[in-house]
Amino acid sequence: MWAKTFMYERIKKALKKPRAKSETKKNTRFVNKDIGGDKNGGTRKVPVSRTPKYYPTEDVPRKLRSNKKPFSQHKKKLRSSITPGTVLILVSGRHKGKKVVFLKQLKMSGLLLVTGPFKLNAVPLRRVNQIYVIATKTKIDISGVKLPARLNDRYFKRKRLRKPKHQEGEIFDTEEEKYSVSQERKEDQVAVDSQILPLLQNEKDLKSYMRSTFSLKNGQYPHEMVF
Repeated sequence: MWAKTFMYERIKKALKKPRAKSETKKNTRFVNKDIGGDKNGGTRKVPVSRTPKYYPTEDVPRKLRSNKKPFSQHKKKLRSSITPGTVLILVSGRHKGKKVVFLKQLKMSGLLLVTGPFKLNAVPLRRVNQIYVIATKTKIDISGVKLPARLNDRYFKRKRLRKPKHQEGEIFDTEEEKYSVSQERKEDQVAVDSQILPLLQNEKDLKSYMRSTFSLKNGQYPHEMVF
């Protein structure tokens, strides 16, 4: 059986017309140059661009050419199920299992800006990747909520903490600088939560829903659930 199939394939290949050989590209790296003198051969191949006479003693790093766009120029697509005011369930991180309100998508990183609010479930204003959230059908109207203009990616940049350096006269200075929430973050948290909490009170049982945590038990499968 297999011998016949191979035989027919050979016949088909033989019947195919041979392709016309494309003309080979001329090598433009060298040029023929006429040289005077009877014993010099008449012509000689000379490179078009001469090699440099100076070579650096150390290898200087240089950037390689790349067709890839930088991350700042990537398109940050947002899932159709995530819109401003949608209640999301966090599935990873320090606050996994908690429910948050989606506020907006940040331009530079494409991350989601969410809030608990902090008074209900202790989730502050923070950035979340959309692959680590479950979008629910619960939604509130936040069209009238005014967010501070400084809420961007630079606002959430981590602060470098000072580490003690043992120098002369500072032998006993071993205290490391600890992270503390800045005053502007506290003000922004109060400003945003004060606008969202009244919206949650308008819906029945929505505040208790935001306080509760999401978890799975035996026999429960998330792909079969409707959130």
